[in-house]
Amino acid sequence: MKMNGNTILITGGNSGIGRALAEAFHALGNQVIITGRRRETLDAVTAANPGIKGLVLDLSDAEAIKTFSAELVKAYPSLNAVVNNAGIMVPEHIGAGSDYLATAEQTITANLLGPIRLIAALLPQLSTQKDAAILTVSSGLAFVPMALTPTYSATKAAIHSYSMAIREQLKGAGPQVIEIAPPYVQTSLMSERQASDPNAMPLADFISEVMGILAGQPDVKEVIVERCKPLRYAVENGNFDAMFNGINSMSH
Repeated sequence: MKMNGNTILITGGNSGIGRALAEAFHALGNQVIITGRRRETLDAVTAANPGIKGLVLDLSDAEAIKTFSAELVKAYPSLNAVVNNAGIMVPEHIGAGSDYLATAEQTITANLLGPIRLIAALLPQLSTQKDAAILTVSSGLAFVPMALTPTYSATKAAIHSYSMAIREQLKGAGPQVIEIAPPYVQTSLMSERQASDPNAMPLADFISEVMGILAGQPDVKEVIVERCKPLRYAVENGNFDAMFNGINSMSH
């Protein structure tokens, strides 16, 4: 991936990994546009980082994605990269009946349908641009699921598979497709406690390693930081059962 001179859309750029990626790309000289559902959180990011643009987008709304994408391309005709980062992670208890189902459906809509719909809407634009890239943020839980978050884990496994498939379809003629798989990182994705959990990877360290990989390996397909490798390669290394039991003993 080219590291500067891009026009990049980052969903969920108002907090956590999305905000940190937005600030890192902005610092390298890219035009960065972030999305989020709440104007006040977007304004906080843009006020702290003059030059970043913030636009409200609800990724659970299919029609809003279409309208947003058309307006975005008109406003930013040089758009050549999108980072599909926005998502939700909610504990689920399948014995809770309809309450569980509502959470599951919301998670699938935000984490899987949202990125698929946004990629579909922006692909005609991205396909015309030089050095175009589609980045998808999956998770180490795509490879070793957490029992407490079954639908979240499933959507991230789906994003991994989807990224592999569209990368093959677009090979040689379309945007580069790059998957970023975070480990457990200090953000407030699941709870405020997570943001300061000493067992989680510091956000600044994660972003530094990710940006280093992107810069050092321009043709990289998967960005896997060292902390995530035990999860990503658990099956290949014959450690899946141990990793699965370890994650799920901690999550109870």
